[in-house]
Amino acid sequence: MADFTWIDGERLIRFGSGALGEAASLLEQRGFAGYALLTTARAAAAAPALASAAGVVLEVPTAPVPEAAAAVRGEVGGRPLVALGGGRVIDSAKAIAAADELAVAALPTTLSGAELTRFHRMPAGVETWGLVRPSLVVADPSLMASQPMPQLAASAMNALAHAIEPLYTPLTNPAAEMCGMRAAELIARGLGASEPDRESLALGALLAGWASGSAGYAFIHVVCQTIVRVAGTPHAQTYAVMLPRGLRLLEPRLPELMTRLARALGAAEPAPELATARVAHLAAQAHVTRLGALGVEAEVLPEVVAAARERPELANTPEPPDADELHQMLVEAL
Repeated sequence: MADFTWIDGERLIRFGSGALGEAASLLEQRGFAGYALLTTARAAAAAPALASAAGVVLEVPTAPVPEAAAAVRGEVGGRPLVALGGGRVIDSAKAIAAADELAVAALPTTLSGAELTRFHRMPAGVETWGLVRPSLVVADPSLMASQPMPQLAASAMNALAHAIEPLYTPLTNPAAEMCGMRAAELIARGLGASEPDRESLALGALLAGWASGSAGYAFIHVVCQTIVRVAGTPHAQTYAVMLPRGLRLLEPRLPELMTRLARALGAAEPAPELATARVAHLAAQAHVTRLGALGVEAEVLPEVVAAARERPELANTPEPPDADELHQMLVEAL
């Protein structure tokens, strides 16, 4: 299905080639007139009409989401929010929307999946907590998968993690399972040829984000998010390094699931270790395989482990890895 409209509760999801051209009318129909456009220079250049129609255009700075959201929040002026960008931009919009009770729409320009979830932090200085998701998602593959390689491959590993972890959390359900497995298949297909199949990657990321929003995440996300926050590494590339290593810990814990995953990923023979091997092969296209290449030093690993161990989502993993397992995984990734 390369073109569809998906009504999901209060949310409308429009996916398809050319969906960007429908964005203006969809925004008007859904009550986003006079919106504040949160974006980046790269994203805004890909959709100049959205910038022209905005009440105000705000470039989201390169910073952690709490600080990035706080930096532009004061200029929103109570307008509905439209996020045109990757995960940082969309999460910043969701953070401001939650703090100030505003509507938010999203047009993703990466495979982050942020447009499909309620997961985000709050703006710096905001002590209350609320979680929102965009009520309108315009997902055009030409935007979602617009990054060049190898950045696109790294973003795909983030999406693949979103596809896999909902398969085994306590909230897993038949819909999340079907979306997650299909997403894994599409992402593997998208990176499986000499040139990326960008439409498959975009649809895979969309389904993966839906699965994650439905069933949540577990230790792989906890570890990667903690590395990003403690060591300042780039988000997608961190997943490219850590996803295969996280899956290796799942092989003895979830052998049946990993066997099914191997099949979805196109492994020659369905076996738990082949799921890990297949993901490692795909992740190599991101051109980064070690944390050291991202600037991580051994001295910060104990801090990463301690911070990860404090996250309640760690318990969403069957037999959650203990401190020694987490530290060893990080050492081997260094």
